[in-house]
Amino acid sequence: MSFNPADDDLHAWLNLTLPAGIGPRTQQQLLGAFGSPTAVFDAGLSAVAGVIGIKLAQSLFDGCQQEAQQALIEKTHAWLTEPGHHVVTLADSTYPQRLLESTDPPSLLYVNGDPAYLNHPAIGVVGSRNATPQGNENARAFSKTLADAGFCIVSGLALGIDAAAHEGALRSEARSGTIAVIGTGIDRVYPASNKKLAHLITGNGCIVSEFPLGTVAAAGNFPRRNRLIAGLGQACLVVEAAPASGSLITARLAGELGRDIFAIPGSIHAPQSRGCHALIKQGAKLVECAQDILEELRPQAAPHVSVAQADDHCGQKPEHAALLQALGHEPATLDQLISRCGLAADAVLAMLTELNLEGAVTNLPGGRYQRLIRA
Repeated sequence: MSFNPADDDLHAWLNLTLPAGIGPRTQQQLLGAFGSPTAVFDAGLSAVAGVIGIKLAQSLFDGCQQEAQQALIEKTHAWLTEPGHHVVTLADSTYPQRLLESTDPPSLLYVNGDPAYLNHPAIGVVGSRNATPQGNENARAFSKTLADAGFCIVSGLALGIDAAAHEGALRSEARSGTIAVIGTGIDRVYPASNKKLAHLITGNGCIVSEFPLGTVAAAGNFPRRNRLIAGLGQACLVVEAAPASGSLITARLAGELGRDIFAIPGSIHAPQSRGCHALIKQGAKLVECAQDILEELRPQAAPHVSVAQADDHCGQKPEHAALLQALGHEPATLDQLISRCGLAADAVLAMLTELNLEGAVTNLPGGRYQRLIRA
């Protein structure tokens, strides 16, 4: 079954959405007045100007005559011939119903992967690009546990928390999937270092963009991307965020849509935790493990998937447990650990190496060690 619109309809949808200045709200005005993109253009310049004004109407109809716009439409038709490539419009049954709850849903989405994931139970997982090792581990662990419980993970394919969230979802054997919402054209991957991850996502989820093919990364694109992440999820989890992080925009937009907002607390000394702490002060729900989220949202998850129990990093050996207790939840140097444990340096180093291999401890710059705790 194809999810692609018929060629004539697609041509009209693209002519409606491609001209500069004709954003989603203007498009909604036109669709509300005329019923379909084809009907908009059949109505003529004068009738359309009566709805959106002569300047915007002229821009809309001029686009139909511009070679660059028509070449982009032909390029889109060619892109759609490749497996897994789709355009989903407001008229399609596969259009994500949760996006309709926003005031300005995109009229058209470009999708690489399986569009069915757009209507699966889903949670947005977002956070800092400059994430700490613990933050990345939390994003992977929370996302895997949530995916095990039947939730598709929605994030933005950025470095740091976004990438870790996608990776965690892909590790789940439940195949609940992950959705990457991007701020470029669907034919681009930004950052380029995430190309391999993007390919994996198309096999167990999908990549989504509202931007035309060829659109490059620009600062103004990412707030628009963030609103889609907020809209596609039934809830939003902020893993780590500095006070000015874009993930706080996503959380605010999700809150405006009535979504549950969750935040993971961190050290009072960590800049990447201050945004989460601000959210908690504003009413976001503090979560220490993925189970906290599942207790709130479990009825919304896929019913056939059992809730996975959280993993624990605590070592099986008593001496490992003692060292982890001495390390606590703040970075520490080797000298500090030797002092706290009362053991020889060689013994502490040997245990740190073992715990590092187990994924329980990570090395930080400056000769410090950080404990990692899974969700």
